[in-house]
Amino acid sequence: MNNVGTRTNEFAKLSFGEKFAYGLGDFAQNLVFGTVGGFLLFYMTNINGISAATGATIFLIVRWINVFWDPFVGTVVDKSSPKNGKYRPYLIWFGIPLTILAASLFLPLGFAKGNVLYATISYMATAMVYSFVNIPYGSISASLTRDNDEIASLTSVRMTLANTANLLVYTLFPLFVQLVSPDRKLTDTGLFGLKLHLGNYGIQSAQGAWFKVYGVYMILGLIALMITYFGITERVVPSKEESNSVKFVDLFKEFMQNKPLQILGLFFLIAFTFMFFGNTVWPYFIQTSIGHQEWMASVGLIGSIPGIFLVFLWPKLRNILGKKGFFFFFIGIFIIGQLILWFWTKSPDNIAIGYVGRFLQQWGLTSATGFMWSMVPEVVTYGEYTSKKRVAGIINAIMGLFFKIGLALGGILPGFILAATHFNGQAVHQTQSAMTGIEVSMIWAPIILSIIAMIVMAFYPLTDANVKEMNEKLVDNK
Repeated sequence: MNNVGTRTNEFAKLSFGEKFAYGLGDFAQNLVFGTVGGFLLFYMTNINGISAATGATIFLIVRWINVFWDPFVGTVVDKSSPKNGKYRPYLIWFGIPLTILAASLFLPLGFAKGNVLYATISYMATAMVYSFVNIPYGSISASLTRDNDEIASLTSVRMTLANTANLLVYTLFPLFVQLVSPDRKLTDTGLFGLKLHLGNYGIQSAQGAWFKVYGVYMILGLIALMITYFGITERVVPSKEESNSVKFVDLFKEFMQNKPLQILGLFFLIAFTFMFFGNTVWPYFIQTSIGHQEWMASVGLIGSIPGIFLVFLWPKLRNILGKKGFFFFFIGIFIIGQLILWFWTKSPDNIAIGYVGRFLQQWGLTSATGFMWSMVPEVVTYGEYTSKKRVAGIINAIMGLFFKIGLALGGILPGFILAATHFNGQAVHQTQSAMTGIEVSMIWAPIILSIIAMIVMAFYPLTDANVKEMNEKLVDNK
């Protein structure tokens, strides 16, 4: 279902079915790397017995490799012209090995436990293959249509599905692991009196449970990628001649002359850093600062509501508040939620405070970090308008690079903070210093970074009128 190199109907209206099929790609990738970003460091320290500093170093090594790897992948994608689509075939070619490699991160074999070399190689291989799925997938959003309203609507659908995956990851994944962990006992989940037989997901004996649950997630992710492949049509793609003219040096030229790309890329980096700060530290925060790991699912469930059921408000709020005002509003909500979560540590047995804090925190976070993806196609358009080359792969590689650096910093820095404050994943009780490290990583560092992100977004130069004018001129000149 694809028209490679065809420029007909570039302002196409997308059916809901096509938007849904595309959004399932976000669903699949969040199952894979959402779990990695949110739980791999916790798994390394508490399950595999690797120190927090070593785990953070592994994240650092892999992400530095991505700094050089992702631009190469973007160039390869932009130069290629496969038979069945410009970008779609990569979802098939690399989706299958990605799910296999990702599952190996939680392999419950004796040689894997505490093995730093295995942890490094398996994570590195997964991250490198992931780039060959993530970068082409991101490029597809700019190839479906030039219609800015359709891109906004598409973003709402895909982020609804992405946040549905986040529900499965950050809320239900630890619950499912507890449900299949050994030594289960009847426990109050904190969800309106619901009691379930739960084990402890934060101890070494739960290793097999982690692998079972994640294995199921990988199967679901692969199915979702296949639906994306068969359910979408690429309409705005460069010709084969244009693709052949792409050079690796175009990446540096594009970045140097594309100011909107520079601003949005920096916003991506900062936004995903404070997002993954919270995601990485959340299991530690619930288990140690609050002392109720059995509440993780119920509090997370409340927090998932805005990311799934309030996304439909995004286009309306964007029209009311404006592009920049949208981000300022929701980052402000995120900060309020953070402060309420900090107040929760003063009354940890009051789950209502956790409900309110997590709801506001996640509403602000998912809105700010979700809607910014709708701006990537307009950055691609600006690049095409100024350089006369449509290098969606390269631009998405740059954006993906900022995303992954943010993801890495969000996983690396908390690890080093925990190490510096003497956190011990095998200890039953943590020192006051370690408790402070968790609080800084979970509350205060994300707040500071979110304020910086607002300042960066204030400098973004493209208006909707600019984007519409550029798209119309590009089509008229063909």
